[in-house]
Amino acid sequence: MHASCCCAPPESVSHTRRISYKYSGTSYPTRTTTTTSSSAPEFTNKKQSMAMAPTTAAAAASSNGGGESDGSSKEWRLTAPTRGGAMAAAGDKMSIRAVRYKISASVDDRGPRPVLPLAHGDPSVFPEFRTAAEAEDAVADALRSGDFNCYPAGVGLPAARRAVADHLSRDLPYKLSSDDIFLTAGGTQAIEVVISILAQPGTNILLPRPGYPNYEARAAFNNLEVRHIDLIPEKGWEIDLNSLESIADKNTTAIVIINPNNPCGNVYTYEHLSKVAEVARKLGILVITDEVYGNLVFGSSPFVPMGCFGHIVPILTIGSLSKRWIVPGWRLGWVAICDPKKTLQETKIATLITNFLNVSTDPATFIQGALPNILKNTKEEFFKRIIDLLTETSDICYRGIKDIKCITCPHKPEGSMFVMVKLNLYLLEGIHDDVDFCCQLAKEESVILCPGSVLGMKNWVRITFAIDSSSLLDGLERIKSFCQRHKKKNPLNYIEIVLGLE
Repeated sequence: MHASCCCAPPESVSHTRRISYKYSGTSYPTRTTTTTSSSAPEFTNKKQSMAMAPTTAAAAASSNGGGESDGSSKEWRLTAPTRGGAMAAAGDKMSIRAVRYKISASVDDRGPRPVLPLAHGDPSVFPEFRTAAEAEDAVADALRSGDFNCYPAGVGLPAARRAVADHLSRDLPYKLSSDDIFLTAGGTQAIEVVISILAQPGTNILLPRPGYPNYEARAAFNNLEVRHIDLIPEKGWEIDLNSLESIADKNTTAIVIINPNNPCGNVYTYEHLSKVAEVARKLGILVITDEVYGNLVFGSSPFVPMGCFGHIVPILTIGSLSKRWIVPGWRLGWVAICDPKKTLQETKIATLITNFLNVSTDPATFIQGALPNILKNTKEEFFKRIIDLLTETSDICYRGIKDIKCITCPHKPEGSMFVMVKLNLYLLEGIHDDVDFCCQLAKEESVILCPGSVLGMKNWVRITFAIDSSSLLDGLERIKSFCQRHKKKNPLNYIEIVLGLE
C-alpha cells in the first residue's frame, strides 16, 4: 500500500508512520504504514500504474545488469496473469478502502486534533451505534454451545437459510424457501458471486453512476464489460430510464440497482422500481438489487424491496447483517433468489451460485448458528434507535452542507448513511479536482472524505453522517473553515463558467 500523499510531488524517501484515529473516547487500531515515494503521484492513469509494476524477473535482471540472478540459469516466471493484473489495477482504482488509505496518508499525524472519518459507513466504533444486545447474546450463545465449530455447507446452514427466507418473506407478496437463500461472507462476497456467475465472453452489465465501486472492480476481474446508467441528481437520483433501452443490447445480462442508495442517500419509490422492472422485462435481463441498507430509511419514501416485482422480472437480492445491525465485521450476507416463476432455476443460475460457493469461503459457522436468533429476537426498539440517530445526523449534515458555499447538495438524504455533494471548484483557489480537495482537506483539517471519482462522479464527494453528532458538527465546521481558507478572492461569474472562460 502506498502511503504517500496523493497531492505531493514525487520524492525518493522511505519512512514509517503510525496513525491512530481517536474520537469520542474511542480509538481505531493504530495503523503502521511504510512509505516509499520514488514513482509518480497516486491516482495516475491505468497505463502509468501498470507500467510502474515490473515483473519479478525483470526487476531481478535489472538489479544484476541484465544478467543471471544468484548464479542460476533460470528466471522466475512470476509475471502476473492478465486477469490478476486487471484485478490489482481495479482494486487500486476502484476500491473505497484503498482510496481512503491513500487520503488518510495525507493526514498530519502530529496534529492536535482527532481524525474525523466521514468517508465510510462504519459507525460501530461509536457507543450510541452499538448493536442490539440480543444480537450479541445470540452470537455468544452459539459460540458457547459448541455446536458450531464445524465446516458449514457451502450455501450455508439450513436453519440460517430458512431464517433469512422467513425474514425477507415478511415484506414480499410471496414466500421464499430456504433453497432461495445463499449465505455469503458479507455483502462483498455476494457481489463477487453474482458478478462472477453472470460473466460470459462478450456480455455486459449495467451499473449505476454514481455507484458502489466493488461492482465495477469485480466486473473488471471477470472481463465483463460495464455500461453505466446515470442517476439524475435533480430528480432525487432516479435512474435515467429514458437512456436505459438505448444503452442495453442483446449481450446485456443484468442491471444493478442499489436501494437505499450508496452513495447518494436516496430511496426509490414503488412507482420508480415498478418502471425499472418493466424495462428490465422488456430487455429480457435480470435485476440485481443491492439492499444492504434495506430499511435504513428516514424520509418520505418507505423502503420497498425490489423482490416485490419478482413476478415481472427475476431478481437477485443482495443483503447482509452489516448495516442494519451495525456489525460490518461479522461478515454475514446473502444472495436471495426472488423469482416466483422459477426462471433462474430453469436457466441454472441457482446451480451456478451453489457451485461457486462450494469452492469459496464461508461465513463463520457460529455467526450462521446465531443468525436465526438474531433475526427473531432483535427488538424493534433497537431499529428505532438507529433510525432516530440517522434522522438526527442526516439533518445535521444537510443543514451544515447548505452553510458551506463551495459545496452543493442536490437532494436531502432519505436513507442509507451517505450523501453526495458537488464541489463548486470555481469558488476555490488551488484545488484541482475532488481527489485534490480530499487530500488537502485531510492534510489541513484531519477530515477524511470519499472523492466522487472512485464512485463515478468526478468533482463530487461522498460524506457519511453515520457518526456521533458532535464529531459530525466538528467535521462540517472544519470543512467550512477549509473552504473559506481556499476561497477565491475574485471567483468567476456564471456567464464565464458557462462559456468555459475559467
